[in-house]
Amino acid sequence: MSRNPRLGIWLMIASVATFAAQDGFSRYLATEYNTPMVVMVRYWVFAGFVLILALRRPEGLRAAVASRHMPVHVARALLLVGEICVIVWGYTLIGLIESHAVFAICPLLIAAFSGLILGEQILWQRWLAIGAGMIGVIVILRPGMGVFTPAALLPLASAVLFALYSILTRLTTRDEPTFASFFWPGVIGAAVMTVAGLPHWQPVATADMPLLATYTVLSIFSHWLLLKCYEQIEAARVQPYAYLQIVFVTLIGLTVYAETLSPLVALGAGIIIVAGLYALSLERAEKT
Repeated sequence: MSRNPRLGIWLMIASVATFAAQDGFSRYLATEYNTPMVVMVRYWVFAGFVLILALRRPEGLRAAVASRHMPVHVARALLLVGEICVIVWGYTLIGLIESHAVFAICPLLIAAFSGLILGEQILWQRWLAIGAGMIGVIVILRPGMGVFTPAALLPLASAVLFALYSILTRLTTRDEPTFASFFWPGVIGAAVMTVAGLPHWQPVATADMPLLATYTVLSIFSHWLLLKCYEQIEAARVQPYAYLQIVFVTLIGLTVYAETLSPLVALGAGIIIVAGLYALSLERAEKT
């Protein structure tokens, strides 16, 4: 049950705004240095964050992180590592605006995979929404029109990876508390990215130290805001506000990085968002 829905909504808005700012820093740092190094530092901080949370759990560290689904957690961690690396790499190649416009298809992919992988029943109206979302992606990517590049597929690949991660998360939380599913991807991901990122380490310029520090703080603050949001209101009720991240990212792309918002990218993103909101409305109707 919701405790303070209005506070929960504002926390969600603050959370997605912070995630957008984090993405803005990711774009700069990964361009100046390299994606594996930037993602590695992000994971170091996130792993420390989840470890502190685990140590503060009333049931104790061992009980808080115990799980019967460790192979699934390893798979989830690898999917999440891949998703973050791919999307950050995409920022450096095609920018924030186009990356997030395509990535917005992710909730619809989760709906599709829930039927194909989990065997959940999907109404034909939801399949219609999924199809409409894919049309939006095609409008953005514009294959065959001379403006398509292979790099434009990176955010789509990232969305697929995150959708699969989300499906496996549903599997692990069906019969276990959710904290283990939050803890293990951070810890395992930090180990994986340390192996992948250390060979690519580059000295950080003195002028970039404050930016890197701010980036790591944002990586913790964004997740903290999201956790606090879900303490106040059910996730399904605030999901529509998550699409505001596209608005915040677009503002950062336009003002900080001088990116452009083409009419077709705006149209495609609009189609995807409308399709996603329609699919969400169907899910609410099924639960009532």
